[in-house]
Amino acid sequence: MTSQHANPIWDKIDAHIDENVDYWIEQLARLCAVPSVSATNESIEECADLVATMLREQGFDAEVLPSDGYPVVYAEGGGRSDKTLLFYLHYDVQPADSLELWDSPPFELTERDGKYYARGVSDDKGHIICRLAALAAVKDVLGTLPCNIKFIIEGEEEIGSSNMPAFVEKHKEKLAADACIWEFGGVDYEGRPSQALGMRGICFVELSVQTASIDAHSGLGGSIFPNAAWRLTWALSTLKDQNERILIPGFYDNVQPPSERDLELLAAMPSEAAKLMETFNLDGFLLGITDDLEWKKAAVFEPTCTICGLTSGYQGLGSKTVLPAKASAKIDFRLVPNQTPEEVVSKLRAHLDANGFTDVEMTLHGGGRPAKVDPDDPFVQLTNETAVAVYGKEPSVAPMIGGSGPNYPFIHTLGLPLVAAGVGYPGSQAHAPNENMRLDYFLLGTKHTARVIEQFAKG
Repeated sequence: MTSQHANPIWDKIDAHIDENVDYWIEQLARLCAVPSVSATNESIEECADLVATMLREQGFDAEVLPSDGYPVVYAEGGGRSDKTLLFYLHYDVQPADSLELWDSPPFELTERDGKYYARGVSDDKGHIICRLAALAAVKDVLGTLPCNIKFIIEGEEEIGSSNMPAFVEKHKEKLAADACIWEFGGVDYEGRPSQALGMRGICFVELSVQTASIDAHSGLGGSIFPNAAWRLTWALSTLKDQNERILIPGFYDNVQPPSERDLELLAAMPSEAAKLMETFNLDGFLLGITDDLEWKKAAVFEPTCTICGLTSGYQGLGSKTVLPAKASAKIDFRLVPNQTPEEVVSKLRAHLDANGFTDVEMTLHGGGRPAKVDPDDPFVQLTNETAVAVYGKEPSVAPMIGGSGPNYPFIHTLGLPLVAAGVGYPGSQAHAPNENMRLDYFLLGTKHTARVIEQFAKG
């Protein structure tokens, strides 16, 4: 789709993107071939070095900087304007499990029917290539970058970005900018461009208990030995009731309700209730919510306590009469303004202790604070207006989304408005087998990104 408004510059930029798409798909294949799985620290340094090399190939000064965790790639390039646009992205990906569910090798970019399949192709390596392709097109058409450009590309996003707040604080002068394009973006079920202006925070913990040194025969110990699986189950049952109310004292104390503007934006968003129920084969939402605004509000402005996994005893084929000595559960709490991971950890520990579960150990695996951007910020408006020019549709603007990311330090430490623009779509299967990117949405997302760059420099 071309611009809805006559603009020779945009037409030339679009043509450049279309004419060079094969080159950028080759670059995407090059990047996806590196299995940069942060959960296992696989090929992390190799991928960081490759990303820095690819940035240098496009004319940027790039370096790989240490953090308290995995390395961070930083790059910059000067432009005609004194304004600075920052791109936040990540080079790490989720594990490819389960391999047997992939229809092609997960780290080999494979094209089928206009879609490209590989782990990380959408989240987030397709977005890295989208940014580079957009910048190359704008630079080629204008003869120079229209504004200063900076990149920060980290390797821990898929494991919680726990070191990003400290990194941003340490390097805030280096990262100083006027606005930021975030790591994701794309379209909704109706093909409308999606704008996400905030993310919930997260606190990810593991609860574990050990009641004996080794598992026991259930006939020997069933009546007289403590059972770790029951012990953990009883502890978990104190966290939330059957009405979905989290029972940790003080958990809701700092919850900030959505503003009237937030509710206005939610109401204007298209309803995806039917699509969600169809995709996940659901009979309905929790607590029987049917009102459109109510489920939208609950989905992003209510904090959660989710058991992500339980491990104990024997769950293989057949039977094994065993009394488990160990049990563990991984839990994530999605947080809303103005909750913090630190307060959740403190209140959770106090709650367990008060209920007699001092033996249940708690390990914090990461966390981040919620944050959102003013929907009426001029950079947000610019991004939404340029989306119409590319997609021919008004964007769907979400004041918050249910997921989490390290946006807090960018909004509050660097003081930047953040916007989304990119290559994603609801069928991308990010984090799942057969993750994919549609070629048509890659082209549209790249053209949208290019317009934001070109227009931002003029403002």
